[in-house]
Formats: sequence, C-alpha cells, structure tokens
Amino acid sequence: MRHELRVFLIALQFLTRVHVPAGLGYRDEWLHASARHFPAVGLLVGGFGALVLWASAWAWPLAVAVLLSMAATVWITGAFHEDGLADTCDGLGGAVSRERALQIMKDSRIGSYGAIGLLLVLALKAAALHGLASRDLVLALLALPAAHALSRGVPVVLLVLLRYAGDAEHSKAKPMAQQVSHASLGVALGWCLLAALVALMSGVGGVALGAAAAALVAITVLAARWLQRRLGGYTGDTLGAAQQVAELVVYLALLAAPGPR
Repeated sequence: MRHELRVFLIALQFLTRVHVPAGLGYRDEWLHASARHFPAVGLLVGGFGALVLWASAWAWPLAVAVLLSMAATVWITGAFHEDGLADTCDGLGGAVSRERALQIMKDSRIGSYGAIGLLLVLALKAAALHGLASRDLVLALLALPAAHALSRGVPVVLLVLLRYAGDAEHSKAKPMAQQVSHASLGVALGWCLLAALVALMSGVGGVALGAAAAALVAITVLAARWLQRRLGGYTGDTLGAAQQVAELVVYLALLAAPGPR
C-alpha cells in the first residue's frame, strides 16, 4: 500500500503542478508504473475544476464560471495535455513524412495547425460544459471529474497497444517510452470504473454514461489506428492530444444524451 501511494504521488507530480513530499524518492520504474494511476489524478484535477465551477457560479454568469473552471484545470496541470494537443496538430496537421512530423512536434513553437486545433478543442469544451451547466449545474459538476478521469484512461490504453514512435533515448520522459503492463492497465481501468460508478450513483444517467463509454472506445480505436499508420506508434504529445479529445468526447456524449433541457 505504501508503495502504491508513492507511485500515485509520482503520477500526481508528473501530470500536475502539485508538490509532493520531498522525501518521496524516485526511480525510473516508478514513473513507468505511475501510468496506472493517471485516471486517479484525473479525478483530482476534475474535482478541482468542479469546485471552481461551483464557487464561481455563485458570483458570475455560467459562461464565466465555466471558463474559470477550465482555466483552473489548465493551471493545475501546467497545460501539460494542451501542449501535447497543439504539438500533435502541428505535426500531423499537414501532409508530411513521419520523420518530419516527429521533428515538428519537438519544436516548442506553435504553428497554425496547433493554434487552430487548440482553440477549437478548448472552445468546444467550453461550449459543451456550458450546455451541461445550463441544463443542470450538478450534472456539469459531476461531468468534470468523470471526464478528466475517463479521458486519462485513453493514453494508458494507447501505451499498451502501441510502441513509442520517437527517439526513446532523448525523450523527456524516457521511462514512459515503453509499453505498460496489462496489470497496470487493469488498475487504470479500475479507476475509470470507479469514476463512472460515482457519477452514476450521483445522478448521471446510465444512458449518458453508456454513450460516453462507447464514444471513448471509438476514439481509442481510431487514435490507435491513426497513430500506428502515421507514426508507427505514440509520442508523449499524441498521448496528451488523445486525452484532450477524449475529455471533449465525454462532455459531448453527456450533452447529447436524452435528459431534461
């Protein structure tokens, strides 16, 4: 149990700005193992966003509260996944070779594809969350931790299905540049199931959650096939992009599901 807590804290440190105890220690294999707790970190990030949304809704219109909530989650993660989305759009947006795409994604500068892709995804997330909050604020509050947790399960699945496509020796997170074990995948999916059950018991409809789950499966399959064809595997940037798109898909699925409007 103590080891699992340490691995979870490493995942928290890797994915967010949250400071962990200085005496935690570090080993490459712990960072690799921490992938199994990515959805758990998503629960915390989404919970933080829900708290900001709830508090902001008391003082400002829903549109402002939604944007403040999104800003809070971007801040606490250091725009970690959003940066990956922008780099992936830049690298894979044009008709370039695999080698050129990987080179573009290493460039810290943002291009036209990256800017447009990032703005569209953020705008769609804001619109979907506003739609959920306008229908039922509690639904939006529940959607945030569920979406952040479930969407972080998608990169873990991709880590199992695909190989690392870049230069592992020069990767910023070299220990992550290897396939995750099926046991770790099971733990990650367990966290996703817990997030879904909490949302279900808290009032999110089963039809809505089923639609979100089906959409996530579809996005995961499409992402795996596309990345394999374009790059021969995944990179850290593409994992971040997959999380962002998956999060958006959850909001859209919940919004599209039947319910009071």
